[in-house]
Amino acid sequence: MNVRITGTGSSLPGKILTNAELETLIDTTDEWITTRTGIKERRIAADGEYTSTFAAEAARRALAMAGVEPEEIDLIILGTVTPDFPFPSTACIVQDLIGATNATAFDLSAACSGFIFGLSIAEKYIRSGAAKKILVIGSEILSRIVDWQDRNTCVLFGDGAGAVVLEASEGDHSLLSTHTFSNGTYWNLLYQPGSGSRNPATDSRTIDERRIYLTMEGNDVFKHAVRAMEEAAVKALDANGLTTSDISLLIPHQANQRIIDATAKRLGLDSGRLFTNLHRYGNTSSASIPIALDEANRQGVLKPDSKLMLVAFGGGFTYGSALINW
Repeated sequence: MNVRITGTGSSLPGKILTNAELETLIDTTDEWITTRTGIKERRIAADGEYTSTFAAEAARRALAMAGVEPEEIDLIILGTVTPDFPFPSTACIVQDLIGATNATAFDLSAACSGFIFGLSIAEKYIRSGAAKKILVIGSEILSRIVDWQDRNTCVLFGDGAGAVVLEASEGDHSLLSTHTFSNGTYWNLLYQPGSGSRNPATDSRTIDERRIYLTMEGNDVFKHAVRAMEEAAVKALDANGLTTSDISLLIPHQANQRIIDATAKRLGLDSGRLFTNLHRYGNTSSASIPIALDEANRQGVLKPDSKLMLVAFGGGFTYGSALINW
């Protein structure tokens, strides 16, 4: 049984935070941010908006495109590192919000690779016959775990959600393969030190020492990200007997324009075969690929029978790829 994406959806906050506005908040400039990251603006959630808010709306839009009712969904997989609560899972909240009464629902924590990991799990559920229709969502509110006094990290991240509906299919327009990897050796290069069992939120030092915010060793992450995304993409090509010349479009994780450009260069892909929206949204972690996928789909960039490569890298380290015959 093949697996096909039949619907895509995304949802973003209305508030836009530009580089010019950041200049008034921290010691930075539009030129500094743009030249180092490629980011010009990002979306920021308002009071009363949560990870589940955007996840549910992205899911509704994906369901509408697929022509699938919420009650038909068998499984909801939500990639996030910024859940509404430590528990219950935000996926269960989304299940309730959209009325997917027959779905099993759970969260998945793989940082920026969360959507790819979710696709991989969903693919196996459908191929095994355990499910027929699945929602895979990536949703984040990273603005609430960044240190707005740290100019090296706060300029990078934004909020939003993206989703896809996957269905069992016998046609050729399908998910060809998914590939996931982890390397825990480097877990401490990109992580959130506080609020877990090591540094509980109840410990005053967690607040006083600003451990509640994410921390990143940017240069080291950059080097590992480029190598890992190249490896994941090559694995997908090799598994399907293809080369980079067969790839119509690459949608990479939208973390940093220099990472994207370096990955594309290693793969021999020109800018005409890249889809990026990093400049408008920043790094939305697990949401970045499904948001970009939805935009590319709705803009008519994705053509029937084109070969689409998705590739991501995130904290853990985690990384992975998906190859799709659209």
